[in-house]
Amino acid sequence: MKNLLWFLLGIIGGFVAAHFMNKDPRGHEVLAKVDARVTEFTDRLAEAYYAEQTRG
Repeated sequence: MKNLLWFLLGIIGGFVAAHFMNKDPRGHEVLAKVDARVTEFTDRLAEAYYAEQTRG
């Protein structure tokens, strides 16, 4: 139970930190870059998955 509490506090703390980072123009730029990299990564994973599905 204690581990779950720490996990939830970490998640909530991350969201709060991201919210405050997003208010600052420099932080907003950093979060936009991270979002672009994550989107690129997930797009590549999806392309590979669909290519494997059509092949097999």
